[in-house]
Amino acid sequence: MKIILVLLFTCTLVFSKVYYSKIEPYELRTIASNVSGKILFTDDNMIGKKLSNKVFIKIDSELDKDELKAVNKKLVYQNNILKLDVKVLENLKQMLVRKKVNYKKIENLKIKSRIEKDKEFYDLVSSENSYLATQKEINNLKINISDLKLKKQQLLKSINDKNICADNFVLYAILVKAGQSVNPTTPLAKVADTSKGLLSIYLDEDDLVGLKNKTIFIDGKKTDYKIARISYIADEKNISKYKAQIIIKTPKIFSKLVKIELKERTDEK
Repeated sequence: MKIILVLLFTCTLVFSKVYYSKIEPYELRTIASNVSGKILFTDDNMIGKKLSNKVFIKIDSELDKDELKAVNKKLVYQNNILKLDVKVLENLKQMLVRKKVNYKKIENLKIKSRIEKDKEFYDLVSSENSYLATQKEINNLKINISDLKLKKQQLLKSINDKNICADNFVLYAILVKAGQSVNPTTPLAKVADTSKGLLSIYLDEDDLVGLKNKTIFIDGKKTDYKIARISYIADEKNISKYKAQIIIKTPKIFSKLVKIELKERTDEK
């Protein structure tokens, strides 16, 4: 009787449900090509290993590099022409200012014939047209230089996108071979983020209540883990089930099947 009373006042009832889940990488992503080109080489020896900034897939970028050199040369020429035109424009501006002043002086002089005045006027208009034409050329040069700079950035990006690397990811699979031609969106490789592990379980509607208060046991061992993600929209495959995920520390091996228990402790007095 005493034992029963002690249990009534101090006993903790444990309710639990058991689930099974494979330990998956925190993220598994497919790297797709952003460019078109021919695969030059793939480093198949890196499969299953952690990647660095070292290129493990290379797409031919020879034409891009040649075009980049041409663009850089054009930029030098265009900038030099721009500098010269700016000086010419400044000279034309000073000339135009003086011609305007001179024309104002003779415009109303009676001693100057109409022919002389018209000649000065035509000369003034011609200088103003030269000034405007040079200004237009400068604007066109600036547009061309801007276009060339944009082209340069596009080429640099294309060259960079043809050197595939994935620092700190583990290479799961290479999906292309040397000599193969690829286009934008062509899958190149699969890589995994193994910095953490991910467990997925599927809960009934009733299981969603009080999830934050439940203790998670993995293979019979109590943990401090909590449900990190939960979808309140029923899963497509597991009908009437709701997907919940637990983020765990990096395991020694992935794809291992583990037993998960969600236990709720309620004290009674």
